[in-house]
Amino acid sequence: MNAWIRLCVRLALVLVVAGIAMGCGGSGGLLTLDRIGKEDAPKTMTVQLNNSYTHQNATTQSWADGFEKLFTKFAKEHPDWKLELKIIPDAQTTQEQARLLEQARVGRAPDCANVDSFVVAQFIEQGALKPLPVSQEEIDGLFPFVKDVVVDDDGKMYAYWWATDVRMLYRRTDLVPEAPRTWDELIQSAKAAKQKDSKVDGYLFNGGRWEGTTFDNLAHFWSQGGELVDDQGKPIFGEGKNRTYMINMMNFLKEAVDSGASPKQVVTITDYAEFEAAAQAQTVAMFQGGDFQYPPLKESLPPEQFKKYEISLLPTMNPNDPQTTGTGGWTMGAFSDDPEKVKMCAEFTKDVYVGAGNQVTGQLPTNPELFDSLDKFQDPIYDQFKEALTYGEARPGVPVYPEISTQLQIAIGTVLTGEATPEEAVDTAYKASLSAYNELKK
Repeated sequence: MNAWIRLCVRLALVLVVAGIAMGCGGSGGLLTLDRIGKEDAPKTMTVQLNNSYTHQNATTQSWADGFEKLFTKFAKEHPDWKLELKIIPDAQTTQEQARLLEQARVGRAPDCANVDSFVVAQFIEQGALKPLPVSQEEIDGLFPFVKDVVVDDDGKMYAYWWATDVRMLYRRTDLVPEAPRTWDELIQSAKAAKQKDSKVDGYLFNGGRWEGTTFDNLAHFWSQGGELVDDQGKPIFGEGKNRTYMINMMNFLKEAVDSGASPKQVVTITDYAEFEAAAQAQTVAMFQGGDFQYPPLKESLPPEQFKKYEISLLPTMNPNDPQTTGTGGWTMGAFSDDPEKVKMCAEFTKDVYVGAGNQVTGQLPTNPELFDSLDKFQDPIYDQFKEALTYGEARPGVPVYPEISTQLQIAIGTVLTGEATPEEAVDTAYKASLSAYNELKK
C-alpha cells in the first residue's frame, strides 16, 4: 500500500511539473509564470506589473483567475508578440517606483510598466514616458483629475490611468440619520450618536503614522482651496491662505478628538481594516473610508446591519465648499523608444486593464461611461462613487511629496496628542518640507 501511495505521489509531481512547463491554467504554452505569448513569437516586449494585476495574485484568487483569462485572450489575439514579465510583489511597489524612475533616467526601464498615479508627473517631467497613441475622445472621456495628471501641456497622454479609488463618509443611519454637510455638523452628529449608544465611537479617521493619514485628511485642506506646492513643486502649504487652510484642517481634527466625537485612539489607526473591524463589532457610527471597503463590508456584515449603512460625500468647513475627495490608483506607461512597442503597450493596457481589468478587480474606472457599461458597477452605490470622483483630487506628483506626507503625518499626530498647537505643527511641517525641497534642488 505504501508503495502504491509513493507511486501516486511521484505521478502527481510529474503532472505538476509538466503543467508548469506547459504554462498556467492549461493555456497551451501561451501563458507561463513570466511570459504572455508563445516562446517563439517574433516580437518581444518587456512588461513590469504589480503582482495584484497578474495571474500570480496569491491573495485574491478571483483576480488571478480573471487576469489569467485576459492574458491568455490577449496572447491568442496577438500571436506575433511575446511579453516578458517582471512581476513586483505588492509589498515592494512603493520602493520599486523610485527604482523604475532611476532605471528610466539611465535608459534601462522596461518597455511598458505599472506606474503609480501620484508619481506620473515625475516621469513626465524627466521625459521618461512616451505619449500613448490614444484618441482625443478617449482623453476627453476621463475624469478631470485624471486628465490633470496624465495629459501634459502638449495635449498628449503619457500614461493610461485605468483604476482609481475615492474617499467617502460611511455612516450608520440608525445613529446618524442625515449626512453631515459641514465639519461642525459631523462633530455634532458624532456626539449625538454616542449619546444614543455609548458603546460606539462617533467618528473614526486615519490618524497614525502612515500615508493614509495625510492623503485622507488632505481632502479637508483641498476643499478650502488649499495648495500643497506651486508650479515648480515647491511646498507652499505654510504660506498665506494655504497656511490658514492647513491650520483649519488641523483644528477640525483636534476638535473631533477634544470634543469626544472621535476617540484619542485615532492617532494609532494605520489601516483601513480597523474601520471594517469596528463596523463588524458595531462600535462605530461614522468613518472616513474608501470605496474599496464597500464590498468587504457587504460580505462580512449581517444583512440587517449592512442595511443601516449609507455613504455620502465628505463634509467641508463651509456649506458651500466643494466636497473634494482624495483619489489614487495605477496607470500603465510606455518607456520604449520603439513606436511599435509603445503602440503595443497601449493595446495591452486597453485590452487587459481598461474596463476588463476594472471588471476583474472591482476597482473604479477612470471613464464615467464605464460605470454604465460594466456589470460590476451596476449596484446603485456606484452612482455615488462616480459622483464623488467628479470632486476627485490627486496627490501632487512632485519629488518632495513623500517628505511633505511624512511631516504632515507627524503634525497631525502631535496635534491629536496635544504635543503641539495646530499653528506650531503646521509651521514645523512646512519648515521641514521646505528644507527637503531645497536639498532635492541641489
